[in-house]
Amino acid sequence: MSRVFEGGNDGNIVQLVLDVMKPHKPGIIEYAKKLNTLKGTSGVNCTLYEVDQDTETIKITLEGWKIDFDAVRAVIEGLGGSIHSVDSVSAGRIVEEVETPQD
Repeated sequence: MSRVFEGGNDGNIVQLVLDVMKPHKPGIIEYAKKLNTLKGTSGVNCTLYEVDQDTETIKITLEGWKIDFDAVRAVIEGLGGSIHSVDSVSAGRIVEEVETPQD
């Protein structure tokens, strides 16, 4: 079942999944708190995936009704992180993925 946010049918980004490399400090709690203050964002999930000597790799999932990618990138870079990849994006509404024979 798809979830539709209020105003979600106008092409705005409603979900964004990012692979991010960051220094050990600040931690993922600070990333989640800062990102969740952005206008158009209703929730943030940060998950730690890998820890190296100087860096950490995290997955950040944001949901909302009008996520501003440039503002998200500015917060991440302001905290010392960098976006490695955009792993998933949903615009208009969140559409559940369907398994295909290629999967």
